Amino acid sequence: MAIEGSTIRAAQLSEDAAERFLRYVRIDTQSNEDSETYPSSEGQLVLLRLLRDELEEAGLEDASLDEHGYVTGTLPSTVDRDVPTFALFAHVDTAREASGAARPQRIRYDGGEIRLGDSGETIRPEESPELENHVGHELVTTDGTSLLGADDKAGVAEILAAVGYLAAHPKIPHGPVKVVFNPDEEIGRGVIHLSIESLGAVAAYTVDGSTVGEMQSETFSGAQVRMRIKGRAIHPGWAKEDLVNAVKVAADVIERLPKDRLSPETTNDREGYVHPVAVQGDSSEVEIRFIARDFDDDALARHVAFLCELAEAIEAEEPHCTIAVEERIQYRNPRARIEERPEILRNLEAAIRRVGIEPRQTAIRGGTDGSALTEMGLPTANIFTGGHDAHSEREWICVEDMGLAAATLVELARVWAE
Repeated sequence: MAIEGSTIRAAQLSEDAAERFLRYVRIDTQSNEDSETYPSSEGQLVLLRLLRDELEEAGLEDASLDEHGYVTGTLPSTVDRDVPTFALFAHVDTAREASGAARPQRIRYDGGEIRLGDSGETIRPEESPELENHVGHELVTTDGTSLLGADDKAGVAEILAAVGYLAAHPKIPHGPVKVVFNPDEEIGRGVIHLSIESLGAVAAYTVDGSTVGEMQSETFSGAQVRMRIKGRAIHPGWAKEDLVNAVKVAADVIERLPKDRLSPETTNDREGYVHPVAVQGDSSEVEIRFIARDFDDDALARHVAFLCELAEAIEAEEPHCTIAVEERIQYRNPRARIEERPEILRNLEAAIRRVGIEPRQTAIRGGTDGSALTEMGLPTANIFTGGHDAHSEREWICVEDMGLAAATLVELARVWAE
């Protein structure tokens, strides 16, 4: 009975979630790592203000936007007994890889390649294997000139569709549910100003995953490494044996990275990597930014040490060049702490099954705000959204899957109450 009712509910919720999503993705919310403000971009505040208003419209009377840009609200309990509060999180910012101002297109997928407008970009089944499971479904893509922003505006839309449905159907038994929308997840600052104690929650879920049915309690641990290379400037006309070109030194650093291992393009499963993500500067001074990732903290430390040793070796070869290295941990793998609270995943598994899906526990080759939240004392697992090929102009999502994600959140509230 739960499965049949949830299937009908998923069909109803898919349109609500899709309509919200199509509005949200048109707002450019790309975060900016070099900004000194919080949130790091004005576009995020535009969307966050809208979300506060939509939570109020959904019936969450305490919906608010604080000075840091956190939107919060509480869905009140509908049962007359004590039920633990859990929280749902989603972030509003999009990644640096491409523009965050999407021009979405909604299509019926009949198989084969999907051409993305006149951009020259194409979504190919051989490069996105999940496509073959969605023939005959409604998909949302970009026009190939931007990210879609399903990471994580899909999660935002699905949470709002779910809590709106629960607020409109008070006969559905559930305990209190806290909703949090935050900025700047993509630059590792998503919850740095958040007061966990103020939420009053015993557990949380980020709605920031991918394929339907997936649930995660494990992410990479992540670090950032910055190398600031200072060369020796002089007029190139009389530079012999005097000039040290920082651009060439930076090229030497990149050239010495392993070609057959330790990079995103050569690793999978539980293998970690180091990855240069940005290079900026000129012949006198250049900064290279790396991210390092691994599921094991000791292995992550070795990746960071490798970069530090590489900088030391190159600096030693050129006495007129200096390379300053700055490193910081961005987040840690939350698995061990979540496993101490087995009901978090047990309840999620039950909710996923109630919408007619077999849950699949996987590990994220990336991070979520849940990594930081867990370390801060709020154990946080991750839930699928239905989005695919994130951080790419070929990003896409299935409308039907958005309904399944929203229906899972409705069932999750019921399960916690039981």
